[in-house]
Amino acid sequence: MPEGKIIKALSGFYYVLSEGQVTQCRGRGVFRKNKVTPLVGDEVVFQAENETDGYILEVKERKNELVRPPIANVDQAILVFSSVEPDFSTALLDRFLVLVEYNQIEPIICITKMDLATKEEVSKMEQFRDHYKEVGYPVLLTSSETEEGIEKLIPYMNGKISVFAGQSGVGKSSLLNAIRPDLELKTNEISSHLGRGKHTTRHVELISIGDGFVADTPGFSSLEFTDLEVEDLNYCFPEMEKASENCKFRACQHLAEPKCAVKEAVEQGTIPLYRYEHYKEFAQEIKDRKPRY
Repeated sequence: MPEGKIIKALSGFYYVLSEGQVTQCRGRGVFRKNKVTPLVGDEVVFQAENETDGYILEVKERKNELVRPPIANVDQAILVFSSVEPDFSTALLDRFLVLVEYNQIEPIICITKMDLATKEEVSKMEQFRDHYKEVGYPVLLTSSETEEGIEKLIPYMNGKISVFAGQSGVGKSSLLNAIRPDLELKTNEISSHLGRGKHTTRHVELISIGDGFVADTPGFSSLEFTDLEVEDLNYCFPEMEKASENCKFRACQHLAEPKCAVKEAVEQGTIPLYRYEHYKEFAQEIKDRKPRY
């Protein structure tokens, strides 16, 4: 039986890419019974008489799945933040990084509008870049010319499924449009009713970029830590996870425990204070979360 990847889901049809050809498929009834909904990004086994008359027989095991956008097997999230207009926020970046780490997705940090920053702001951004690179994250600094951002990004996107995510108003849609002008994604379409940006895409689609794919909708529209527990946070801050090997207590939460190697690393300056402050804020937020029944 042929195997392929779902690159689009629309009105109960799944469009499966296999050996350069796209087949329109329906899901078998067995999925509804087992409560399995095929997702864009799924690797599937299918059978087809022709290009418009196929059936998905099996959905392979997923390595991850996002709720918004509904997509599976994401390899990396390109987190787009601007140095100015809006101002760069380490708190928001760290929140995205935690969600990305928790979903076992590789992050790439892309900081735009460097040409609009003052000398002082540029040096601050370079300092942040060095901090995040030390953690192990790729960080790209780009000007507001989207072409430059794309040139730096494309090599990272080959062979991967990527989603774009990040601050509002930083030009995620502009970057995607510059990568694939035929997308004509609506940028800055403001809903007067809500008074905030409104994304116009009704379905998710994977668009081929080089020999990789990118989702045509920004990811992580919800930034709540709904599924995370405090114990998970340690793994979502790689530099703290590494330092925690030397904590006195195996289950150390790096909050009030004595002989905590993470707090020592913060005092010595090997872990930036702002990263630890965000860790504490997120831990408190998770503890304050209302229980779900």
